[in-house]
Amino acid sequence: MEAVIAVVALLFVLLVALGVYATVKVVGAAKRGVDRTIHQARRTVEDTTLKAKSYTQPGAAGELAQLRLKLRTSMRATQDALQAAVGEDESLRESLSLFDRLSTHGHELDRELKRLETEPDRSRLSAALPEMRERTDQITKSADALRWAARDRAHRFANDDLDSLSLQIDMEAGALRHWTTEAAPGAQDPAAAPSSASTASASAEPAKDGPAPWPAPAGPEGRAGAQEQTWPAGGAEPAAPAIAPPVARPTYSWEKKPRPESTT
Repeated sequence: MEAVIAVVALLFVLLVALGVYATVKVVGAAKRGVDRTIHQARRTVEDTTLKAKSYTQPGAAGELAQLRLKLRTSMRATQDALQAAVGEDESLRESLSLFDRLSTHGHELDRELKRLETEPDRSRLSAALPEMRERTDQITKSADALRWAARDRAHRFANDDLDSLSLQIDMEAGALRHWTTEAAPGAQDPAAAPSSASTASASAEPAKDGPAPWPAPAGPEGRAGAQEQTWPAGGAEPAAPAIAPPVARPTYSWEKKPRPESTT
């Protein structure tokens, strides 16, 4: 009885622990989803604000907004491209680590640009703009180089795979059409057939100028002599038969077998 109670208590504790673990996982996933949604909403609001500033504010303030928008757009596009491609190509791990180091400089530059937006001294702001513009161009150029290199690599692999697949399909199609390249067994050259027939016909005609062979006598001596060949005068060989023996017609695996004739 005590053993049964201990087993029931152990099962209850396991179920409670499992429920607590599942609850923590669900709450964590929900929290991460909420944080991701809030981050995306904040990012969308900031991008919209920067676009509005770049179009509405003239001078240094508008240029700062353009630099921030350019930096954020380039870095975000490169990050999405590398993270999407690294799952298929492990060689992009090093490129992703380089982008992480570049992101550090990008975040630092974005914070500096954001601080300059609230700078009341316009002369100092105008003096700092060339340096900010140069750093922004350098970072965005590096990010764009990584992004386009990853895309070119993916396109090259896709093109190579497509070329290899096309070659294999062409070879398979040629193998399926093997009857167009192989000659039929037992086939004869039609150009050579008339010449061979004419030769056989010419050889079958008897010699008109020479005397005819002597017939074999009807007696026993004649029967014994019939086994020996008779030669015409002059020692010429006997003529070949005029009609050549028939050639067996080739058969193919796709032809139907002939049905036997009915005897009824």
